[in-house]
Amino acid sequence: MDDGMRDWRAYLADHQMEFLEQLKEFLRIPSISADPARLPDVDRAAAWVAARVSAAGLEHVEVLRAGRYPMVYADWLHAPGRPTVLIYGHFDVQPVDPVDAWTHPPFEPTIVDDRIYARGASDDKGNMLVPILVLEAFLRTRGALPVNVKLLFEGQEEILSPDLPAFVAAARERLSCDMVVSADGWQWSETEADLRVGLRGLCALEVTVRGPATELHSGSHGGAVANPAQALVRLLASLHGDTGRVAVPGFYDEVLPLDETARSQIAAVPFDEAAYRARVGVSALAGEPGFSPRERIGVRPTLEINGITSGYAGSGVKTIIPAQASAKITCRLVPDQAPAVIAERVRAHLAAQALPGVEVEVQVLPNAARPYLIPMDHPANQAAAEVLTELYGRAPYYTRSGGSIAILDLFRQELDAFTVIYGFGLPDENFHAPDEFLRLSGFRLGQEGYGRLLERIAEISGSL
Repeated sequence: MDDGMRDWRAYLADHQMEFLEQLKEFLRIPSISADPARLPDVDRAAAWVAARVSAAGLEHVEVLRAGRYPMVYADWLHAPGRPTVLIYGHFDVQPVDPVDAWTHPPFEPTIVDDRIYARGASDDKGNMLVPILVLEAFLRTRGALPVNVKLLFEGQEEILSPDLPAFVAAARERLSCDMVVSADGWQWSETEADLRVGLRGLCALEVTVRGPATELHSGSHGGAVANPAQALVRLLASLHGDTGRVAVPGFYDEVLPLDETARSQIAAVPFDEAAYRARVGVSALAGEPGFSPRERIGVRPTLEINGITSGYAGSGVKTIIPAQASAKITCRLVPDQAPAVIAERVRAHLAAQALPGVEVEVQVLPNAARPYLIPMDHPANQAAAEVLTELYGRAPYYTRSGGSIAILDLFRQELDAFTVIYGFGLPDENFHAPDEFLRLSGFRLGQEGYGRLLERIAEISGSL
């Protein structure tokens, strides 16, 4: 190990207390993108990130705007002949409700047993601060980075980045790169690495069934007037067959077959069905026949009814025929399903059902994300696997997430660059839930992981 390599590690080790105080300062900003009243706080978080990136030594630091939401861009491009890496993360956070379920106030960072508790600690402020610290360590000790670097940190990821497609398309030249590393991710456990190679996409709809002009007395009108709630139930029941497969025509037409390599990688990931059932509180699992629970969650498409609203749901009885009924629906998508195409097929299926006496309106909602999959043999993927193997002393699990990160396939389409998902939080850290936290051991390990990854990418320059 040469002196330079010792230097950046030593710099990180010497400044951990300072970094921790900076993380606390960052976490105190209530940058909730879903709440319009918090938009000034999202702006404040962007300003904090821009100042911190500038202090680290990056250049061309700028707070940009995508729709109403801020983004931070910076770069350092003085490594001729080396790849350009775009590092991505987000500084917006989820709402904190229910506040009374938090042990500590969500925006007053609290350290207990080497864990820092606060909204955004794991998703994604703690994870996205890590590469900034590593870049600073290289610049302060070597005066240079191993590779060319661009940073893009956004403030609307938690609302599915609705303004990002237009922004990235317009900024294609500025953001051009050989690969992307996303700090929005996590590992499998404290002793096992997780290289997440795919995520599902998303489309969303709302179906509304309208009947009488107002609620009607069920005794005076029941039997003569169609009930919108009953009609909605019939509509929703038509979306699935008896086996659990989605019954919408064409729903599976573009789904890529699952090869044996992918199935074996998924099967290698630990899964305790009894523990899983106990954790989610169900007596039995359900889903599409012919696939394991992990395959159903990660690599098969789904259609879920997220909520139903109609009539009277208070205590006691109110004998009415509701005036209308509605339901929210989302589909999780896999390669090569396109959100707009699947949403239209679901819309057409619902609109085609014959339901006399009611009107059916189906609205495709703007929330959408394309599915994402990085080739297993991509050089950046292999570099990350090698580093994770070094860090954990064993090869990572290759996993696919059931969730969605909208921007990953956007980078692939607009920048022709694949993304390595490379965060160091853990799945049990309550992101999106009360008492979110980040293990400080992961915060420190992530710094080592990013330093090694940037050096490894410099070594494989010719293959990117």
